Amino acid sequence: MLYFTAKRVFDFVLVASSLILLFPLMMCIAILIKLDSSGSAIYTQERVGAKRKRRSDGAYYWEQRTFTIFKFRTMRVDSESTIHREFMEAVISGDEAKLNRFEEMHDDKAKTKMARDPRITRVGAFLRKTSLDELPQLWNVLIGDMSLVGPRPPIPYEVEIYKPRHLQRLNTIPGITGLWQISGRSATTFDGMVDLDIEYIEKQSFWLDLKILFGTLPAVLFQKGAY
Repeated sequence: MLYFTAKRVFDFVLVASSLILLFPLMMCIAILIKLDSSGSAIYTQERVGAKRKRRSDGAYYWEQRTFTIFKFRTMRVDSESTIHREFMEAVISGDEAKLNRFEEMHDDKAKTKMARDPRITRVGAFLRKTSLDELPQLWNVLIGDMSLVGPRPPIPYEVEIYKPRHLQRLNTIPGITGLWQISGRSATTFDGMVDLDIEYIEKQSFWLDLKILFGTLPAVLFQKGAY
């Protein structure tokens, strides 16, 4: 499909030039992280994505795969993942009783995010609020693990408890930003996010990608999206 070829070329050209321009900013962020807390400035984590494959009959399909995602570290190096795992289990299952235990941690407007996660550092809080922690993912885009636009890649333990419909959001290459991020806080549940991801997959086009990219900056600046 010509769309996916054009999407890959567009991603590569735009990201390659952007990394050169953004390098000074990324170096400053790395220094601030090191000054604020001990540990590496870059955080890596295994995420679930998909790669487009071709069958012997010529038909294409999406093969689920894991890859290493890069982010600026926003948490203390000794942070445990247990609290986030329990939170996401409650979010994905829609367990209100469990979610009530986290009511002081989740974002009141976007309950799929732990906006008041106690593990986050001072600099990390700023990076998350401005989405600057996502900048290293441009490298993931450059090497083809991700695209600029697409559903956010989940953590493997999240996929383990996905319902069948949730798995549909994995039927394309994951991205840094997507339809949910520019749709304001209208999708306040996990299922709402999944609905928007599936809508994007069903309607994805080069023009929709451009619309999402142009809508991402205002969403970040005015804190409308899921950042």
